[in-house]
Amino acid sequence: MAVKMRLRRMGAKKAPFYRIVVADGRSPRDGRVIEEIGYYNPLEKTPVVKIDSEKAKQWLANGAQPTETVKTLLKNNGII
Repeated sequence: MAVKMRLRRMGAKKAPFYRIVVADGRSPRDGRVIEEIGYYNPLEKTPVVKIDSEKAKQWLANGAQPTETVKTLLKNNGII
């Protein structure tokens, strides 16, 4: 089972809000998830990112692969 850390789109039409989740790589973008570890709101004047660093580090240690966007968010928050 390939586990990925990726974004799950939430919010209304033309007002996206993302949750950072850990999910099976074969599941759909907004499908079943294993765990939610944070959120990302790009529409604020300064984009809001909140990530539970303990859970993120644990999942990375267990072999979860972040997508490019999630990897950038993790680097900007000093988790990677």
